[in-house]
Amino acid sequence: MKKSLVILLGIAALVSCRKLDQPITREFTETAYWRDANDAQDALAACYEHLSKDDYFFGNEGLSDNAYVNGNGYQNVTAIANGGYDPSNGRVTDTWGYYFTTIRRCNNLTENIGKVPALDSTLKRRLTAEARFIRAYAYFELLNWYGDVPFFTNVISMDASRTITRTAKNQVLQFVQSELNAILADLPVNDYSGAPGGYAESDRGRITRGAAIAFSARVHLYAGEWQAAATDCELLLNSSNNGTYGLMNDYSSIFTVGNEYNREVVLDLQYGGGRTYDRQRSFMPQTVTQLRSVLVPTQDLVDDYIMLNGRGIREAGSGYNENDPYTNRDPRFEATILHHGSTVTDFTGTLQTILTQPGSNPATNTVDDQGASPTGYYFQKYYDRAATNYQSTLNLILIRYAEVLLTYAEAKNELGQMNAAVWNQTIRALRVRAKFTDAGATEFNTALSQAQLRDVIRRERRAELAFEGLRIFDIRRWKIADQVMNRPVRGIRVTSGAFNRDPNGYIIVENRGFNNPKHYLWPVPTFERDQNNNLGQNQGW
Repeated sequence: MKKSLVILLGIAALVSCRKLDQPITREFTETAYWRDANDAQDALAACYEHLSKDDYFFGNEGLSDNAYVNGNGYQNVTAIANGGYDPSNGRVTDTWGYYFTTIRRCNNLTENIGKVPALDSTLKRRLTAEARFIRAYAYFELLNWYGDVPFFTNVISMDASRTITRTAKNQVLQFVQSELNAILADLPVNDYSGAPGGYAESDRGRITRGAAIAFSARVHLYAGEWQAAATDCELLLNSSNNGTYGLMNDYSSIFTVGNEYNREVVLDLQYGGGRTYDRQRSFMPQTVTQLRSVLVPTQDLVDDYIMLNGRGIREAGSGYNENDPYTNRDPRFEATILHHGSTVTDFTGTLQTILTQPGSNPATNTVDDQGASPTGYYFQKYYDRAATNYQSTLNLILIRYAEVLLTYAEAKNELGQMNAAVWNQTIRALRVRAKFTDAGATEFNTALSQAQLRDVIRRERRAELAFEGLRIFDIRRWKIADQVMNRPVRGIRVTSGAFNRDPNGYIIVENRGFNNPKHYLWPVPTFERDQNNNLGQNQGW
């Protein structure tokens, strides 16, 4: 059943559960709440429970040129990706209601925590700061999708929710930025050096000072505020005063249950106990997870991974061989994507060879099979072999230290300040960790212009952060979505079979469309406007 802003804001019950990896199941009335510190922490847990969800994390990839969703899964993101959607689209409607629920929960805490008798002042400030971060996070998500949105920091009435107007995006953005700065002093600092596995037990899954700084850097980066973004990053790169973060030695190991809470994790979405997800069943080969493969990589993503010598596959001297396309590529490609000839260990411990070319035997995972990937590729990043009955408890990383390095590199380049020192601290560090050894990939090229370096950094960001839900925001803020989303979804190159192919033999899975400027913002959902005719509508809708 669809939920409107009016309905969500009119819910008086508070639902919560203190442990962050458990679902919210209990209900409390106002008269039974705010009695002690446990109630305050339970209310905060309700905010954490609505920080984000796996449906968005993975579905965001299908909104970008990184991936394709075959069918109407993930709340019909395919309709958005191909430009054939309207204000009643499932994802468009759900995102609006979801994040306004988050905001209400946070407002509930910030407005009422003062009612708790004799609450320790330090604890009160910390709990409030965490709720303010989550509220800022929710508003930032809404701004990116819808532009101007209703803005309030108290628990408003149903009558008010029926008449509230939208506040200008820049005004809400200023609030987000000021909130992230204001809460820093009240948040704890992670110390990865003192606890097995990295995180101090009490801070696992919680907002820390490092998370607020890293998120602030993302906010400034998306706004094109290069100096502010760089300054934020320097608080984490050049000092341990705000957390002892660093890169893991092995790229693949970051995204495993055994290495949760590692030193690279700045903020993650908590799973475990009663909270699980089975999304890997939609992106792994059906011989592994016994279900149709519908969230799959595109050929465009595959083509963007560089060669081991640092050159793009279309650059002179790259050594790329179209008849042997997966050899000598960026090691992160193999860690992220399964292709024809890849091997993977399934849930029974059996090593499977994944065959995707038409005519292969067995044909279960090939482009011939209706339940297989239509592009001939599969994601394996976030594949959790430890999952019981395919229900994964693997935390989803919302912010990691590698993103901070990439933000710094981009900001410094846009400021005209990219040099060997910055390169070594950022791009080189990521490539060395990825196991590049050729100097052409690791050493700073002084001959590159700012525009050429921009292309290098953007490609690096795509490779490092693929399948982490961020590409859609990048192509929008770079204003290239109208270019990359106006291309067909392509799959593997084939030489036979009844496939729709481009002139070079690559499968054309679907044509996409993106209308500029209309599609750079989602429409205000129809259901919301039916409840409140003061909301207006975005351009072109």
